[in-house]
Amino acid sequence: MEQANLINKGSAFLYEKLDPRTLFTPENFTDEHKMIGSAARQFIEKEVVPYKEEIENQNFERVTQLLRKAGDMGLLGHSIPEKFGGLGLDKISKGIVGEMVGPSGGYGVAHSNHTCIATLPITYFGTLKQKEKYLPKLASGEWVGAYCLTEPNAGSDALAAQTTAFLNDKATHYVLNGTKIYITNAVFSDTFIVYAKVDGVHFTAFIVERNTPGLSLGPEEIKMGIKGSSTRSVILEDCQVPAENLLGEVGKGHVIALNVLNLGRFNLGSACVGASKAGLKKALQFVQERKQFGREIAQFPATKGKVAVMAARLYAAESLQYRTAGLLEDSLGDLYDSGDLKLIGRRMSEYSIECAVCKVFGSETLDFVADEALQLHGGAGFIKEYGIEQMYRDSRINRIFEGTNEINRLLIPTTLIKKVLKGEIDLGMHVEKALSELSGGINEAEGYFDQEKAAVNVMRNLFLLNAGLAWDAYGQSLVQEQEILMNLADLAIQLYAAESAVYRTSNAIQQNGTDKEELKINLTRTYLETAVWETERLSRKLLANLTSGEEQERLLTLTIQHCSRFQHFSHSIQPNRSIADQLYQSNQFVC
Repeated sequence: MEQANLINKGSAFLYEKLDPRTLFTPENFTDEHKMIGSAARQFIEKEVVPYKEEIENQNFERVTQLLRKAGDMGLLGHSIPEKFGGLGLDKISKGIVGEMVGPSGGYGVAHSNHTCIATLPITYFGTLKQKEKYLPKLASGEWVGAYCLTEPNAGSDALAAQTTAFLNDKATHYVLNGTKIYITNAVFSDTFIVYAKVDGVHFTAFIVERNTPGLSLGPEEIKMGIKGSSTRSVILEDCQVPAENLLGEVGKGHVIALNVLNLGRFNLGSACVGASKAGLKKALQFVQERKQFGREIAQFPATKGKVAVMAARLYAAESLQYRTAGLLEDSLGDLYDSGDLKLIGRRMSEYSIECAVCKVFGSETLDFVADEALQLHGGAGFIKEYGIEQMYRDSRINRIFEGTNEINRLLIPTTLIKKVLKGEIDLGMHVEKALSELSGGINEAEGYFDQEKAAVNVMRNLFLLNAGLAWDAYGQSLVQEQEILMNLADLAIQLYAAESAVYRTSNAIQQNGTDKEELKINLTRTYLETAVWETERLSRKLLANLTSGEEQERLLTLTIQHCSRFQHFSHSIQPNRSIADQLYQSNQFVC
């Protein structure tokens, strides 16, 4: 399957309406998906949670024991082909497992790091011999993996790495020298995916085993959160790596590093959705137990408003996460047996924008939910006993992991620019169409839920309008205008989240009717209230910096007119109370 046959092209949501028939949602889970989700959830609840304090106190022996148990259950091998000891499951299953381990703090970080960025480089880019040697042990948990990219002077600028690799005179070993920092799983890892520059120039990946001469570890870092995961420096001093452990091709390490990070970003989004659900559940339980002024604080309207907004954002995050899972499966599902490294690289980069959105929106949703959940606990939220303070601390790293949210925001419009320059996207045509629709008057949508779809289309048109203005103003130098890029990225993120939620709900209405989907409808509209006004704010800011005079006045008027069409989404007090009441009944996020 070549890229041209993909159901949805990467980044298409920015300039094309979604075909709802192609949208994957949690309502499409198969029995197999539900089984793997149930197995992962039970493993966390029965095997990991009882050792929460041990893990938090850095009993890494316990963490490795749990990883082996997870391996015995197949939870480490979902993305490893069956012939190499894994389960060879789809990317939806990968997302489900990631979600289920997400609430488990440091253990979840160790688990997800191992199954994703520490294993997938070998799964997709390894030779047959490398796969046969390493993947069965990584799938079973006999061996644990780590991923070594970051250096003291090469964080966000990963390709500025200073670690070197020189082939020895006998051509039997590469000699690596350098230091990698902030390496997750370092103390108990058996394999390290290490990036170094061959001959000091060519960025290349290597598989380095723990007992390799010249490899040592720095002391354990003292961290703010995720304490149950090991974080150390990996020091390479004349480290003798067998030549056959070179991964991929010399000088092509960036293909592995950056594309595997796309899947890492998706995986992180899944974990954040799971942790957000856990945070909301804790909040729901607490507010229904805590009494003030003679009644449960759950019954106060302000509490209900908080609960509803938390749930609405979580609904959008879950919707975009599994939408992306479906896209990734479409792109990567048939590549386990491919030896075409160029094809693998192209396919893994196809949805880089969508994966970046998963990472940014998921991590910021978790931070929002954790903060609000702590606030609803009041003083108790600051006390270790209640568990929210750990969630609050653990959540913060996710906006830094897998590329900072700022880097991921910049990636979104710059990737679009690259596609425009390659001739893959006719930006001018799409901008012209968007401006025509915005200028052509307002046709009120009449069908049920058509207003919500119309809002999404306005959001897309405003993104295209501002992207076109930015391109006209700066051309290729737009990549240097980071403030503009960040605002365009936020428009794109709001669009992807809103569209994912709206069409998930629309599909559910078509399947089950409006009465049975009242909760989804209310969650969607509550999220749209924020998304539409945030789109207007961002658009106004961009117009102020990209236009002037009569043009600015005309485009600003169009922006306000179209966003004001959806004022009714702010009629949210009663729907939000209804959302909270329904969640109180289930005592957890279910829809």
